[in-house]
Amino acid sequence: MDNYLDFIKLVLPPFIVDHFDLVRSKKAGEVLHLYFEEHNLAPKEQSSRVLISKGFHTEVTIQDFPLRGSQVYLHVKRRRWTDKNNGEIIQRDWNLVAQGTRMTKEFAAFLKEISRY
Repeated sequence: MDNYLDFIKLVLPPFIVDHFDLVRSKKAGEVLHLYFEEHNLAPKEQSSRVLISKGFHTEVTIQDFPLRGSQVYLHVKRRRWTDKNNGEIIQRDWNLVAQGTRMTKEFAAFLKEISRY
């Protein structure tokens, strides 16, 4: 492995590591809370527009795989931008949560698989 990010991608969903900054963590008993904010990099497909960062959407909480006996909750804040010329709100369409759940896709697939036994 080249650096610690390669290792972290084995523990956390890779899209989180690639596109979000870990801004805070909190361990409360057997529960680990990790807080992420989307990088302030406008979507590449919008590069022809003049975009201004205008904060974040409401935080989304997602349950992920347990780590070392602790439940893990990812608190994710997606960024939004405003087009300077026409005021249109721009955001990425992140598909963070498995449909019908509040957990990451990987964790939902894991639980679905083990429930077959």
